[in-house]
Amino acid sequence: MTRHRAAARPPAVMRAFATLVLVAGALVAMAPFVWMIATSFKQPQDVFTPTPQLLPLSSETGAWAGTFDNYLAVFDIDGFTRAFVNSVLVVVVLVPAKVLLAAMAGYAFARIRFPGRDRVFAMILATIMLPGVALLVPKVFLTQELGMGDSLSGLIVPSLVSAFDIFLFRQFFLTLPQELEEAAKIDGAGWWLIFRKLALPLAKPALAVVTITAFIFHWNDFLWPLVILTDQEKYTLPLALQALASGRVAQPHLVMAGAVVAVMPVVAVFLIFQRRILDGIQFTGLK
Repeated sequence: MTRHRAAARPPAVMRAFATLVLVAGALVAMAPFVWMIATSFKQPQDVFTPTPQLLPLSSETGAWAGTFDNYLAVFDIDGFTRAFVNSVLVVVVLVPAKVLLAAMAGYAFARIRFPGRDRVFAMILATIMLPGVALLVPKVFLTQELGMGDSLSGLIVPSLVSAFDIFLFRQFFLTLPQELEEAAKIDGAGWWLIFRKLALPLAKPALAVVTITAFIFHWNDFLWPLVILTDQEKYTLPLALQALASGRVAQPHLVMAGAVVAVMPVVAVFLIFQRRILDGIQFTGLK
């Protein structure tokens, strides 16, 4: 038995090679992020130097020349602070509503029997197979016809429903034992009470996954705000960064500082809740 296990293990050379490949891949993936942070602390005259340098060192003396002034300056740029507030407002309103709607729909498709349930669910799943770009133009026309064009409501309302989130919740609710619901029904509980008091508290892993992924996606969303917004007063943070990067005067130190400001909430959320994300993906397996 021991000999069989030893033979099943990969050789030490292969393990070392796999480790080196993973470490090299991690370094390549982290390099742009590290360069972004380093550039955000550089003085304007130290960004472009004959010899590229990672640390914010003075191009004249070689001494440390890092500064936090870039972060203060980027918030002084017209529209950046407003765009940050707009992004916060969008995710604060959109994410809880989106998660609640997906949870209710997923529970209905998992537990409530009604005519055409499976067909409706199949139609919802079919929308996942459509490329998002194919639905972009119809969404724009529909949003404008409903009077929500060029507004934050136009960012929020069309994104309230996610077929994948509904699918994720449905698969999770299918794993819950039906005996719990049957006992609640005997006590006189209806579907809404069972969902609110029983199913939803048990769905914390799925709730964590959907909430965190929805926050990350909508915080970073660039394409939909780009096509629906024209008023700079309504810009979100990705659009403000794009406007800053495409300005007439090149200010890479400010662009990188703004990028760090934009990415830090996402990094913080992932680092804090990464265990919940992994646990949620594990417990929300397909049945």
